[in-house]
Amino acid sequence: MSVYRSHTCGELTAANAGSEIRLSGWVHRVRDHGGVLFIDLRDHYGITQVIADSDSPAFAALEKLRAETVIRIDGRVKLRDASLINPKLPTGEIEVYATATEVLGPSDDLPLPVFGDQDYPEETRLAYRFLDLRRDSLHNNIMLRSKVIRSIRNRMWDQDFTEFQTPIITASSPEGARDFLVPSRLHPGKFYALPQAPQQFKQLIMVAGFDKYFQIAPCFRDEDPRADRSPTDFYQLDLEMSFIEQEDVFNTVQPVIQGLFEEFGKGRPVDAEWPRIPYAESLLKYGSDKPDLRNPIEMQIVSDHFRDSGFAIFAKLLEQDGTEVRAIPAPTGGSRKFADRMNAFAQQQGLPGMGYIFWRKAEDGSTEAAGPIAKALGAEKTEAIRVQLGLGEGDAAFFLGGKPENFEAVAGRARNEIGRELGLTQENQFKFAWIVDFPMYEKSDDGKIDFSHNPFSMPQGGMEALNGDPLQVLGYQYDLACNGYELISGAIRNHKPEIMFKAFELAGYGHDEVEKRFGGMVKAFRYGAPPHGGCAAGIDRIVMLLADEQNIREVIMFPMNQRAEDLMMGAPSEPTNEQMRELRLRSLPKE
Repeated sequence: MSVYRSHTCGELTAANAGSEIRLSGWVHRVRDHGGVLFIDLRDHYGITQVIADSDSPAFAALEKLRAETVIRIDGRVKLRDASLINPKLPTGEIEVYATATEVLGPSDDLPLPVFGDQDYPEETRLAYRFLDLRRDSLHNNIMLRSKVIRSIRNRMWDQDFTEFQTPIITASSPEGARDFLVPSRLHPGKFYALPQAPQQFKQLIMVAGFDKYFQIAPCFRDEDPRADRSPTDFYQLDLEMSFIEQEDVFNTVQPVIQGLFEEFGKGRPVDAEWPRIPYAESLLKYGSDKPDLRNPIEMQIVSDHFRDSGFAIFAKLLEQDGTEVRAIPAPTGGSRKFADRMNAFAQQQGLPGMGYIFWRKAEDGSTEAAGPIAKALGAEKTEAIRVQLGLGEGDAAFFLGGKPENFEAVAGRARNEIGRELGLTQENQFKFAWIVDFPMYEKSDDGKIDFSHNPFSMPQGGMEALNGDPLQVLGYQYDLACNGYELISGAIRNHKPEIMFKAFELAGYGHDEVEKRFGGMVKAFRYGAPPHGGCAAGIDRIVMLLADEQNIREVIMFPMNQRAEDLMMGAPSEPTNEQMRELRLRSLPKE
């Protein structure tokens, strides 16, 4: 028999009754039933109930055990009485009568319990993450993550992709976030960067002729944390393909992602129809470039009904260039109480409020509009709005006006809130959509033109498109949205040096600067670069959706806290004077 175990704690069944066995694990829970001890012994594989009475040689030692002590048990497998069988456990038909025990690893008093799913402050959970990971829910999430990654690898190999690893220490690259810089000891005053993504390397792999690449890639970005984003590092399924167009990427990715959600989605329906929604249309209808299509509400422009109308606030607003009024339909939301609640929601989001109309039955049996806006507009215009939005008695509409960039995000959040409040959002399913036709450029606050997304994307229309208004140029860029989250971002790449130089020139990068910052890739493109493209899927976010979690830290084994600190390992930490001298660095006092 092994020194530590003959079986795992999830292995014994009725077939083992009468056997002498040995188990090792953690004391999950101890129950004293008047001279009979019941111990739930736990390991990675499951739980086995151990019993000991006063006749057992192990009784005295077991009686003193603290929760989470690691022990070895020798004993005999017994069948439970029929009335005591636990159908929820694979080992629920048996128990082990303890004949001997040894403490392998004693435990101090616990800072947080492992048994049960009590809520504990996140700071405590992260400081004692090794204990937190013993809890069922988190342990299961991490195992789900491992299974998802294994399934991804199998699915990619099945499509003839080859896995390669790209460098972790590299040069800085503009990916839209801050780099983590690494000082060079051998080259004082110079810095490496941790890769925000393997972007340039995977394109160079295509230039090198490898055709189909993928990697479960670690990425490093110095970002502000959110519930669905890690502030330091994350993992993505990174892939790239040669001699393809945008549709080829879609056809490759859909079976992988859809298959994952069907395999691990706990039976929740996975919509096989993945619509293509242009970026501008997505912002108009949903107020977001990652719409939750489980919510059927689509916003519409209703400016014409308010222009030169009796509702002075919007009428005056519409006299300004670039302004419009949008309506958020709210089927079944036709009550003043609900309208006031949504108005308060808009105020919480930083807006003065949100106008509304709701429709009700009039005394003569007809449908009439109610609310301050309805009174100001009059019956004809409110009826036209109702018809345009396809609403009826018992429904409502909410209105936001101004320059879209100033209210679009709030409108999107209001749409989501209305869908949830009214029970319109279809929970417990997955709906996907490709968001396409992203703008290549945007205007910054200081009026300069800059890239709005990936700078290495091919502009639609090639060089000819770049000779016009930069703000009208669309890229072959695409995102995959699911249930309100961005899961994938990708593009068909710009593989022609002359188009790349022109694209960067419009964003303020001169020829010499492009050569300096991206010289490796520019050089490679001069020696025969194939048309290529790809994308990256956020593994942490995928697992978060599959595990039905609201916070990404619930699916990462050792995450940082909201302030990008590792409370368990004490990072970031101050370097020693010796380290600073060796790197020829000096730390400035905090301002």
